[in-house]
Amino acid sequence: MPRGQKSKLRAREKRRQAQAGSQDLGPQTATFTATSAAAVSYMRSNEGTNEVQERPRSSQNPTATESFHRSPLGEKVFILVYYLLYKYQTKEPITKAGMLRNVIQIYRNYFHVILRKASEHLELVFGLDMKEVDPNRHIYVLVNKLEPNYDGRLSNDSIVPETGLLMTVLGVIFTKGNCATEEQVWEVLNMMGLYPGRKHFIYGEPRKLITRDLVKENYLEYRQVVNSDPPRYEFLWGPRAHAETSKMRVLEFLAKIHNTVPTAFPFYYEEALRDEEERAQARAAARALIAAKASARARAMASSSSHP
Repeated sequence: MPRGQKSKLRAREKRRQAQAGSQDLGPQTATFTATSAAAVSYMRSNEGTNEVQERPRSSQNPTATESFHRSPLGEKVFILVYYLLYKYQTKEPITKAGMLRNVIQIYRNYFHVILRKASEHLELVFGLDMKEVDPNRHIYVLVNKLEPNYDGRLSNDSIVPETGLLMTVLGVIFTKGNCATEEQVWEVLNMMGLYPGRKHFIYGEPRKLITRDLVKENYLEYRQVVNSDPPRYEFLWGPRAHAETSKMRVLEFLAKIHNTVPTAFPFYYEEALRDEEERAQARAAARALIAAKASARARAMASSSSHP
């Protein structure tokens, strides 16, 4: 083939790649975002007599959660998410070089766009924050949104972290007056493509997850509504949820789904602020108690040593 014709073919191929790269990464009805954005429909402004229903950014059609828009970059985002989850599960180091070599490949010029989108999906769906711990060598880690003692796995059989789903359920409970009926929780989960008795490709069987696994792990409390006949059930935060996250962190999570800030929901923001103040006071009281006990112990030891 003449050299000029080869050059034209290479130029045409570069233009094709550039056009593919400039495409939108896919509508936000994709699997990942739809899985979390449904929770925003329960973010209401309860101030005054007005009650404003916030609309989720994603489609409420459950079938939308079973597909992912396969534009060239969207495909790379999809693959990178699961590549990073694999690294998280196997505790292998995450490097820019590894992502470029194993996933990004010819789309290296769009590395930062793909990584940003993948990081958003990891945070909103799986509750994992992507952090660069070594800017010189471009080494990253995934950090669970809950306290470090929660490893994102409820059992040895778990494949991916359930933190994103847990944060969504905690958000529904918080925005429903700190106690949500089972019907209210399932209304949101249905919008995410989660149905009782139907196995989900990310979370498995959701009824077992939220009424048994998360309850057994003390992240959720699941109890019968008093005097309900036939029996009805409701969800509350469990003791580990109170210990390992806070209303402010859950509100930040829900606000991020809605592409806004916690102060956009003043009613919930004020409650979250009060919760933060109460937590700070409780921590201060606990520190004072520990210090008082240590001081009393030291005085007792000094007294016993001076009187043989």
